[in-house]
Amino acid sequence: MDIVGALGRDLPDRESLPRWVAPLPKRLEDVAFRFAWVIVAINLVGTAFGFWYYRFQFRALPTEMWLFIPDSPGATLLIALALGAWALGRSSDTLAALAFFGNVKLGLWTPYVLVVFWPEFLAVNGPALYAFLLVSHLAMAVQAFVLHRITDFPLRAVAIATAWYTVDLLMDYFVPVIGDVTHTSLPYADGAPWFTTTVLQVAAAGAVALTVVPLFWTLGTRIATLRGAASDAAA
Repeated sequence: MDIVGALGRDLPDRESLPRWVAPLPKRLEDVAFRFAWVIVAINLVGTAFGFWYYRFQFRALPTEMWLFIPDSPGATLLIALALGAWALGRSSDTLAALAFFGNVKLGLWTPYVLVVFWPEFLAVNGPALYAFLLVSHLAMAVQAFVLHRITDFPLRAVAIATAWYTVDLLMDYFVPVIGDVTHTSLPYADGAPWFTTTVLQVAAAGAVALTVVPLFWTLGTRIATLRGAASDAAA
């Protein structure tokens, strides 16, 4: 059954963009939008699992800081909302930009720390959960690259997403307003030595870099889209 067709929604147009900003094949993007509600449902299930996974951190930190705790489930909720809004004919550039930032950042940061700190993560979670966390977060990053079909990442939306994920970064690692830092629990103490630095600094370095990466990609998509529109107008 064509779920999108049942709602009367045509597939969004695909701009002619460089492969580095739109790496997924068109056929795969089409499948994603044709079954948008299935992807929404999968992400909502992932969101629920993520909130359960963070249950111990919710108990340990003040209620006022809860907004900054569930990073990955927050990202999957945002992409569910962005795709759901599109399917209902209410596309939001801001939702799409937030979803792109979150799914790229957390979709890559989690595999980064899983690999860097693999011995203890594997011991704590076991092989099945470890593999699930690794694969599911990589899938988060992949799904973010369908969003260019429903937004051209206007500067206002990118600015909002950048501001939010910068504040979240500060709360996670550097300057918590209340209580302790809110980053995802790691299987080592934050201050534990790790080669020439500490566990917290290794995790923070990845988070900082992966806050810049989606900013680069969104602005790259914006520039490529505007260039394409200018070329079409000149033709």
